Amino acid sequence: MFSLSELLGKPVILAFYPADFSPTCGDQIGLYNEVLPEFQKFGAELLGISVDGPWCHAAFAKARNLHFRLLSDFEPKGAVARQYGVYRAADGISERALFVIGKDGVITWSYLSPIRENPGADGILEALENLPK
Repeated sequence: MFSLSELLGKPVILAFYPADFSPTCGDQIGLYNEVLPEFQKFGAELLGISVDGPWCHAAFAKARNLHFRLLSDFEPKGAVARQYGVYRAADGISERALFVIGKDGVITWSYLSPIRENPGADGILEALENLPK
């Protein structure tokens, strides 16, 4: 179990993505792994989240050599994605959505990407730059 309240005082990047091991998700999460040092310059914590289970996340993280946490929104399926308004009930997955949360726990920026497109990291970096110091 994990709670965002554990990260109060730090900026947080929540990256919702549809599924481990899908081509676009692999590209997106791989990019964030490469850009992680840039996120960390802002003191930000990156969290990937999908409806895949913890065993799938472990295999995905190992295969991609990820250096950030992947959270499982598996049981009850999509509960966290529903709270953020990004669950695709018809498909049983989350949207490809990004949230930057300030040190105070308030969402300061969000982006809903087309499901088949990698949203990149530019919007996240700009949002981090615009956070109050």
